[in-house]
Amino acid sequence: MTVDITIPSPGESITEVTVGSWMKQSGDWVEKDEIILEIESDKATLEITSPAAGVLSADSGTGEELEVGAIVGSIDTDAAKPAESAAPPAETSPAAETPAAPAAPVGASDVKATPVAKKLAAESGIDLNDVTGTGPSGRVTKADVMAASSVPAAAPAPPQTPAVPAPAPAPAAPVAEPETVVIPTSASTSGSREIRRVRMTKLRQRIAERLVESQRTAATLTTFNEVDMSRCMAIRKQYKEAFAEKYGVGLGFMSFFVKATIHALQAQPVVNAWIDGDEIEYHDYMDVGVAVGTDKGLVVPVLRNAEAMSFAEIEARIKDFAIRARAGKLGVDEMTGGTFTVSNGGVYGSMMSTPILNPPQSGILGMHGIKKRAVEDPDNPGHVVLRPMMYIAMSYDHRIIDGTEAVTFLKTIKEAVESPERILLDL
Repeated sequence: MTVDITIPSPGESITEVTVGSWMKQSGDWVEKDEIILEIESDKATLEITSPAAGVLSADSGTGEELEVGAIVGSIDTDAAKPAESAAPPAETSPAAETPAAPAAPVGASDVKATPVAKKLAAESGIDLNDVTGTGPSGRVTKADVMAASSVPAAAPAPPQTPAVPAPAPAPAAPVAEPETVVIPTSASTSGSREIRRVRMTKLRQRIAERLVESQRTAATLTTFNEVDMSRCMAIRKQYKEAFAEKYGVGLGFMSFFVKATIHALQAQPVVNAWIDGDEIEYHDYMDVGVAVGTDKGLVVPVLRNAEAMSFAEIEARIKDFAIRARAGKLGVDEMTGGTFTVSNGGVYGSMMSTPILNPPQSGILGMHGIKKRAVEDPDNPGHVVLRPMMYIAMSYDHRIIDGTEAVTFLKTIKEAVESPERILLDL
């Protein structure tokens, strides 16, 4: 019996996905519930497990776009499981088996490629090491092999020419490297002139759409302020060891800013609201999104009811989000529904930027790098001292939030971070 492998729904409103990496190849034996494939939607990467035990047949290659419910492969449950003792034939005549190895796709074991690409390469005699992969993570796809197979038509010329007389037929020399297109210029160049085109992932396409939507649909304005991090850094230094020992997680700056953000949202509820048609939708809860950078793009997992979380809970959740986001293990429901977003560009060395709104939210806070700057000593007016300072920025939808409210909101965050005891005293 054959059992189909279908694309499950990654979440509400998602109708199309991209086939990611196959963990198993056609012809491999797989067990029931064993992970065999990754699929990528515009919000997350999900793993597909085998619906039954048997021999896998993969029908779709990496990079293909399929609708939810489509069949990507099948499992032959009637096939016999290969015996573990099937390996000894290789030991009987090692010399005889050695020539057979090159008949397989050359370099296939060292190159990331889809099963279909490997099979096509073997049939065409193409070395996968010479093929540039355009699939996710540089994986070689069927299209890459087909593109490479169309160029080598002129490749046989170099082998026919003896190594010694090679300088004589100078005009034919440029054809020797089929993978590189040499463009004649007035002056010789030593650098590569190759151009690669890689299809955008679903996640990157969705990010692009939302960023353009944000710029097009909101009246975005940004206000800035600066924060003296002296007090915050002193508290962190004093208690970080005890904090880590008790809670098993480090004490970072994000928990201070998330707490300060909640404090400011409670004082300015309109910042936690958004426009829906001709109405303003207010929220009595604070679901704070925390931007996390990954190699596939920026994702924003959400701290649900962040107003009820302690410093330790915030730090633990953010750490968990970061680990699972970079591994592609976040669920779609974990990245939807936030009411406000905090983005820390300072971890990448940003000094100042204007963050873009995350629709339909009306506000986003941008944190930046901490640098020592000369400022007036608040404890000794008229004297200049070096203090660790951070620029902070708040972008907001001017249709719903007035300048006074935005400036007051950012000033509240500044005061709360500079004097964390204000949060405890609700000042």
